[in-house]
This record gives sequence, structure tokens and C-alpha cells, in this order.
Amino acid sequence: MCKKGKKKKSDLGRVEQSIEWIARFNIMHRCALFLTKRVWQLRPFEPFQSPNFSLYSISSFSLVILSTSSSYFLHSLSPSSSMAPGIEPLQRSINGGSVRPHSHFSDDGVSLKFKVTVVGSGNWGSVAAKLIASNAARLSSFHDEVRMWVYEETLSTGEKLTDVINRNNENVKYLPGIKLGKNVIADPDLENAVKDANMLVFVTPHQFVEGICKRLVGKIRGDVEAISLIKGMEVKKEGPCMISSLISQELGINCCVLMGANIANEIAVEKFSEATVGYRENMRERAEKWVQLFSTPYFVVTPVQDVEGVEMCGTLKNVVALAAGFVDGLEMGNNTKAAIMRIGLREMRMISKLLFSSVKDSTFFESCGVADLITTCLGGRNRKVAAAFAMNGGKRSFDELEAEMLQGQKLQGVSTAKEMYEVLNHRGWLELFPLFASVHEICIGRLSPSAIVEYSERKPNFSVIDGHAQ
Repeated sequence: MCKKGKKKKSDLGRVEQSIEWIARFNIMHRCALFLTKRVWQLRPFEPFQSPNFSLYSISSFSLVILSTSSSYFLHSLSPSSSMAPGIEPLQRSINGGSVRPHSHFSDDGVSLKFKVTVVGSGNWGSVAAKLIASNAARLSSFHDEVRMWVYEETLSTGEKLTDVINRNNENVKYLPGIKLGKNVIADPDLENAVKDANMLVFVTPHQFVEGICKRLVGKIRGDVEAISLIKGMEVKKEGPCMISSLISQELGINCCVLMGANIANEIAVEKFSEATVGYRENMRERAEKWVQLFSTPYFVVTPVQDVEGVEMCGTLKNVVALAAGFVDGLEMGNNTKAAIMRIGLREMRMISKLLFSSVKDSTFFESCGVADLITTCLGGRNRKVAAAFAMNGGKRSFDELEAEMLQGQKLQGVSTAKEMYEVLNHRGWLELFPLFASVHEICIGRLSPSAIVEYSERKPNFSVIDGHAQ
């Protein structure tokens, strides 16, 4: 009788132990499936980017997570989230691993959320706000509300642009037909828009940045981080100044950059695209936060430690796009256009390395480099207006064509070509960069559009090795 009782007790213990292990496995399995979904939503890992990605990939990834110690998942559980308590989304780190988002706490131990303001509301600025708003509403480390500073305009209806954006959740002038997200708030008051933000996204025409920054001095928080989506530069007496450097100098804050093959209207309708975040040495953690803010399944962002290289690519490609537009307007054909793009890329690389010795060759193979050059020369606004300029024999000015064709948007290529011409002329480098020199001279009417291919007769004598002209 005693032995039977012990046997029953022993069997009962094994059953209880089995139930406990099944319960633990269940929790781990549910966590793994949720975590897989959240990783996919935040930042597609390499297997997820494959066109052959399938449910099998999710299952395999879940099994990898399940092999992790159960204590990791049990420690993560807390009552703070209704879907998966305590689990924060993972993101891909710079070196390819996975890291948890950084924790930010106030002095009293209360978690601080990141609050974002987009400084600018044109076509690309509105798309950036849409991307950011979708992630801010989804990720617990960000405030839901995203402010967007709007340079106030009165529409043909007599209404203020900001009023229409806030009522319709749509920038009817610069991004019609696209909902920005209910958490996007248009604000015509620059100081009010930025006062509570600790992440500023600059996306205005580059010629307005210095004036905007001067208005913000002393009006922003002490812990602000910035990122520039602006393609252009300021030319000063001491030489060229990149927009990210201008922002850093004027406001005393760190500024990363985001550039890439990004035609705004395509991203607005969620067609697949890539971008590159450039960051400075020892700023990896800050770059990862920007990657987290912008990344979606259709907008894949890669960080690169090369601010100057990333920004120069985004700036100079607009000049090459003008050259491609001249070729299109004169119907010179695809072979000629391909040659112009190749020569333009070569000059972009040489200019960048001469001005900034830290620029890496590998950066030109990122989305900000050759990919951005290709898409801009095929479908960007600079190419479009330059083609019209060439079709009219250069008789209609770029200002006139810009006003007619872009509905208030601004070209960057013409002003960048002028600024680069000044830099090259000042340093005695014009003969080294005939394509860039010719583009500016065509824009101001000194040369005819057909001169874009005639420049090759100059046969420049140059050699650029490791960023030095000889």
C-alpha cells in the first residue's frame, strides 16, 4: 500500500513537472513568434530581404530564438505591454548583430521618450513625416506625436496650408493624395514646433538652412540630436561647408545624414526603397536610433560611418542629373546618357576625396552613391527640368521652368552646380572636372546644352590617388 502511494506521488510529480515545462515552452514560443514579427516590422534582417523569404524563414528564426535560455524570456516579461509585455523590438547594429534600443531615464528613474520634429514640409519632408509617424506610433521609445514645421502658405482656396494639413491629414500642395498619419501635427511656428523635441529632422531646401538654424539658437533642448535629409552645401570664404556641419556648428549638436535612391512619390505609396544613414566616429548608437526611426519593410536603412561621403554623394548627384537631363532633352540616346552618368560618378568620387580625405570608396556603392545617381538621372526633378531646358535650346531660364513645372518645389542641382563651380575655380581645379564645369556654364547660358558632350575634347590631364591631385 505504501509503495503504491509513493508510486502515485512520484507519477504526480512527473506530471506536474511536465505541465510546468510545457507552460514554459508555450511562453517562450509565443515570445519568439512575437519577437520575430517585431524584428520584421522594425528592421528586415538579411534573410527577410530575400525574394525567396517565406514562412519557413520565420519558423527557422523562431527556433533559433527558442534555443536561447528560457531565463532571458522569463526575465523580459512584465505587465507593461498588452501584446508582449516587456519585450522591446530588436534592431540591427552597425556590425550586423542585434542590440536592444538604448534606455533613457530622467533623474527620478522615469523612462524618457524621444520626441521628433520634422523641420520642413515639402514633397520629401512630407514623406519623411509619414515614415516617422508610422514608427513613432508603433514603437514605445518614441512619443506618438510628430510635429512638422510648415512654412505657411495661403492656398488658392484662401485657406492656410497648415489648417488643411491638420484637417485632412494630407499635404494637399506638395504630397496630394497621401495620408501622413493622424499623429502628424503641422505647425507654422518654428520655435513652437521644435521646443519639446529631442530629435530634429532637417529637410528643407539647402539655401534656407543657415537662416533657420540662426532662428533656433537658444530655442532647442540641450539633449537634441539632428539628422539632415538635405542635399546641398553652403560655400563660404574658407571653403565648402556641408549642411550637416552647418547645423552642428550653428546649434552645437551632433548631426547625422540620410541620403539614398529616394524619389519621394514612390516611397509615399510604399514602393520598396533603400537609404543610407551617415554617422561620425563613436556615434554608432545615435545612428542606430535614426535607423530605428526611419526603417520600415519598404524603406530599408543602412548605417555607414562616413558622414562626408554620404552627404557628398547626395549633394553632387544632382549636378550629374542636370547633365543627364540635357542628354534626354536633346535626344542623344541611352549610350550617351550612360557615359555621362559614369563620368559624373567618377568626378563625384574625385571631388569628394579631394575635399574630404576621410571619404571611403565603399560609400559610393551604397544607396546614397551609385543607386541615388541612377534613380535621379532616370526620374528626378533635376533631370526633368534640365530636359525641358535643353528642348527649349536654353532660351527659358531654370527659374521660369522651375515655377512652371514643380508647383513650388525647388531644384537643388542648379544652385549646387554654381556652388561647386566656385569651389573648383577658387582651387584651380576646373580643368580637372570638365563635366561639372560644363553643367554650370550651360545653366547660366555661357554654353549651349549640346556642350555637355563636347567637353571631352578638352582631355583633362589629371590623376587622383588616395584623394590627392597630381
